[in-house]
Amino acid sequence: MEKRKLGATNFFVNPVGIGCMGFSHAYGTAVEKSEAIKTIRAAYDIGYDFFDTAECYLGTFADGTISNNEEIVGAALKDIQDKVIIATKFGVEHNADRSLKLDSSPKNIRRAIDGSLKRLQVDAVDLYYQHRIDPNIEPEVVAETMAELIKAGKIKAWGISEANEEYLRRAHKICPVTAIENRYSMAARWHENIFPVCEELNITFVAFSPMANGLLAEVHKTDKVEKGDYRNIMPQFTESGLAKAQALLDLLEKLAAEKNATPAQISLAWMLCEKPYIIPIPGSRKLHRLKENFGAGNIQLSAQEISDINAQLDTMTFEVFGGSKIASK
Repeated sequence: MEKRKLGATNFFVNPVGIGCMGFSHAYGTAVEKSEAIKTIRAAYDIGYDFFDTAECYLGTFADGTISNNEEIVGAALKDIQDKVIIATKFGVEHNADRSLKLDSSPKNIRRAIDGSLKRLQVDAVDLYYQHRIDPNIEPEVVAETMAELIKAGKIKAWGISEANEEYLRRAHKICPVTAIENRYSMAARWHENIFPVCEELNITFVAFSPMANGLLAEVHKTDKVEKGDYRNIMPQFTESGLAKAQALLDLLEKLAAEKNATPAQISLAWMLCEKPYIIPIPGSRKLHRLKENFGAGNIQLSAQEISDINAQLDTMTFEVFGGSKIASK
């Protein structure tokens, strides 16, 4: 499979990356640390070379102690840092009610980067994302702080998660943005309007939740959802949500049979073949799922097939999780 370039950098990665969030955060009890480290390292052996984490991806082990995602990723990749790209994020804190507290002030960014460098055991973060747009901080202020961190050698490149066009353009003028990381899947296509901007500014679109939190891999048929798993409150897994998604799930199964692939692989191959600057970062705790996801990079869909799929998607409506609410000040 052909590697993809991250923005205007000299970073080249395989077309499917890995979101590491689920090892500690959002999907119930955190994976035991040694097992999580082992699985992340196994992902590298499979071929993954683009790993995504965040300062706020904290979880709880079965014994009640805290699991820190950055520490897990750092420990797993410590001796192969020069062979991988590690992305992390700042500016978000999860409240007890699962709402998000935002703080992209320069003071908090400087605090956050020093903590991330220590937990990841790196001298510089390869790709540093603003995790969510903070309405109280202007994009120029964030971008200026990123430029300072680049000059100081603490980060190599930066990006914005859940970016919109206006914010992205304003930030990019101050300090060039390498990537945006936005929610994107066959069931969540509302960020497609930013594609032309990515093309114009040479910015990579990193797609998180590329299978709608596992819906398009039909995890609701195979995975046990425990207490504390965010999927318990996601609309796509309700009776009405699954009913609305059934036409898409049927389409994926049909295409998978034609391509000798799995529905999950087709959902990833669709976006990989749609745009050369899209890099999906599906996550999983299961090794067989990681192997399956990575294999999507070898599946080819023609321009006509993509057009036909999109025409069918245009006729469908979905109930799908759009992100945690932002806490009021």
